[in-house]
Amino acid sequence: MVTLLKNALLLLVAVCPFIGVNGQSKPVKGDYPIQPVPFTAVKVTDQFWAPRIRLNHDVTIPIALNHCYSTGRVDNFLVAGHLKEGTKFCTEFPFDDTDIYKIIEGASYSLQTFPDKKLDARIDSLIAYVAKAQEPDGYLYTARTIDPLHPHPWAGLKRWEKESDLSHELYNSGHLFEAAVAHYQSTGKRSFLNVAIRNADLLVKEFGPGKLRHAPGHQVVEMGLVKLYRTTGNKQYLDLAKFMLDVRGTGKEYSQDHKPVVEQTKAVGHAVRATYMYSGMADVAAITGNKAYLTAIDQIWNDVVDDKYYLTGGIGAAGGHEGFGDSFELPNMAAYNETCAAIGNIYWNQRLFLLHGDARYYDILERTLYNGMLSGVSLSGDRFFYPNPLESKGQHARSAWFGCACCPSNVCRFIPSVPGYVYAQRGSRLYANLFINSTAAVTLNGTPVSVSQQTTYPWNGDVQFVVDPAKTSSFELAIRIPGWAQNKPVPGNLYSFASQSTSRATLSVNGTPLAYELENGYAIVRRAWKKGDVVRLDLPMAVRRVQANALVKADENKIALERGPIVYCAEWNDAPDGHVLDLIVPGNAPLQASFRSDLLGGVEVITGDVQKARRTTDGQINTTPTKLTAIPYYAWANRGAGEMAVWLADKPAAARPTPAPTIAATSTITASLKTKALMALNDQDTPKSSNDRDNLYYHWWPKRDTLQWVQYTFAKPATVSSAKVYWFDDSPWGGCRIPASWKLMYQTAAGDWQEVKAKTPYAVTKDRFDEITFEPVQTGAVRMLVQLPKEASSGIIEWSVN
Repeated sequence: MVTLLKNALLLLVAVCPFIGVNGQSKPVKGDYPIQPVPFTAVKVTDQFWAPRIRLNHDVTIPIALNHCYSTGRVDNFLVAGHLKEGTKFCTEFPFDDTDIYKIIEGASYSLQTFPDKKLDARIDSLIAYVAKAQEPDGYLYTARTIDPLHPHPWAGLKRWEKESDLSHELYNSGHLFEAAVAHYQSTGKRSFLNVAIRNADLLVKEFGPGKLRHAPGHQVVEMGLVKLYRTTGNKQYLDLAKFMLDVRGTGKEYSQDHKPVVEQTKAVGHAVRATYMYSGMADVAAITGNKAYLTAIDQIWNDVVDDKYYLTGGIGAAGGHEGFGDSFELPNMAAYNETCAAIGNIYWNQRLFLLHGDARYYDILERTLYNGMLSGVSLSGDRFFYPNPLESKGQHARSAWFGCACCPSNVCRFIPSVPGYVYAQRGSRLYANLFINSTAAVTLNGTPVSVSQQTTYPWNGDVQFVVDPAKTSSFELAIRIPGWAQNKPVPGNLYSFASQSTSRATLSVNGTPLAYELENGYAIVRRAWKKGDVVRLDLPMAVRRVQANALVKADENKIALERGPIVYCAEWNDAPDGHVLDLIVPGNAPLQASFRSDLLGGVEVITGDVQKARRTTDGQINTTPTKLTAIPYYAWANRGAGEMAVWLADKPAAARPTPAPTIAATSTITASLKTKALMALNDQDTPKSSNDRDNLYYHWWPKRDTLQWVQYTFAKPATVSSAKVYWFDDSPWGGCRIPASWKLMYQTAAGDWQEVKAKTPYAVTKDRFDEITFEPVQTGAVRMLVQLPKEASSGIIEWSVN
């Protein structure tokens, strides 16, 4: 059996350019000119990534599988395959099938690092359920198969008819193909691959010139078809992938269907869909040599990096459509930055590197990897972020699972593949792209070579490469010199360091300093290598202040802190009063870095003497000295919910001062609908508009056409005579509008509620405070009654009482 498996895998390498998601040992004609060294050839032994990869195997994958059982995702396949009685789809979304596929994919990768008979058996059982749910002609979509006459509302009465809009039939197929290839490459078993091939053959039969022309509503099938082509050699799959890209251009901007792909130059719409499409375009372009695809995705990449990219590596600022906003529209508290989008951005940037060999793509990849992607999963491996904001008042917390669980299952499949991003190869050149304590086995110029990295990166910039060829051999080691080590935090001009550093990355070979010139961001070491040769890279790891382009209004008069690839944030736990949004970091404040082994699994922290802003009752801002402790952004929200900020004021006017002790600020807030967002009502932040997402807001959505209320219970009875309210209204896309009406009540000494005697009318307007004055009353509580409109809900950004 062992011999048969080895033979199957040797055959696989001969026909399949990519092992898993990360490449193969040899490129085939017409593929990426640079090939990743597969994750199976890189053994990670550090204290940063190795425990996370193990945790993903031991915790994340098992809990994700358990959630798939408990939430009905597995039942969908059992019912569709007549292994369990039932006539109804068991979950909420027609794409829930893909959570099973992505977890199988992740488990397949993980099994290659951690052989596990129990997990292997669980995956075999799931594959058997999936196979049973497949229809005889290869169709696989439980949301229809369970009850073909009454399919999921998003599915349409006929196959594929809503594919460009809501059905996700091809999205399901794409993740099926990726998972099936991963499972086959991991185990040599064809059980899942055969399911994928039957489904792909159906797509070939039904889609293409002269046949169905539905553009995939959620891209990923393009990447999946290319992987299936590489595995089977069936060119029909490659041709179909290209067709599904070329058929776009008559639909919505939301799904990048507004123009032919070769005419697109801007990143628009849903960010996950976008990065999956750009990755698919790169795959097809690499194989077919399609220069128009390359021109398009290069232009789109420039658009993202120049004006739509967060310092943390997140993309997709707008929550309404989970996607890209306008140029320089990068709010912090309202930042969406879906975890899946970060993973998609890594896929896309790795492919651009494989095409162009330029380090700037890995500068983006590394930043996204260590910050915007890693923040998506808790240090315990069992809780997840869907959005990844850069600021919080405590309304954000990771969840154990989601109704739409794409992010947890994506984490499951991505984490085990991280070692495959460390190295890449082109002929006799080995690219060292990431710095992780590890050992890699490669072949260069026909000679087996072991390359080990010795480093405590990302906490330390000292990296040693020990090169052990089987015999003396000439080849090149291309070492990436990160942009942040060259006074450039990111490609483009979106972010810059507040001051320039004179420190420079240094290289030595066997203790002798090496002068180097950069080639596309790489220092090239050329020599006849012998066993035990040591190349040492020393990267400057000073604390750096970052400032945003002046066009990013959300970061005006603010700075962020970086050290190496790590972006930092201030979090409530490290402030005596629990407030960090009021911090001011003056330009001359000295900042220090030190390692805390007792904190958050061991992290480097940044500390310094800074200031705190407090609002006075007369509206002025006072400052007082305080201490700053900043932690890596990826580690925030692991100690409970509270305030957090990446961008910190460097001037008092840019801070969010601690509220003045007004009647409202010292009140207890209650409401007809209790949520964490109630804290928005009395935080004394003045919004820019009724749809200012960078201010915390409270809402009653999805309630509508009902009478709702919010209430202040004062710390002690007081006399009040006026109130003002700023309504939340997220039109045209959201579900909240200004209310139909409102009125103010006060509580009498007897405990009854009476309406105040208004001196001015109750106005209801957008983008301004509506104020009412009334005859003074002494009371211990006031309540606002709000009549919601018939067709929408309503919300409040700020409410004050005087």
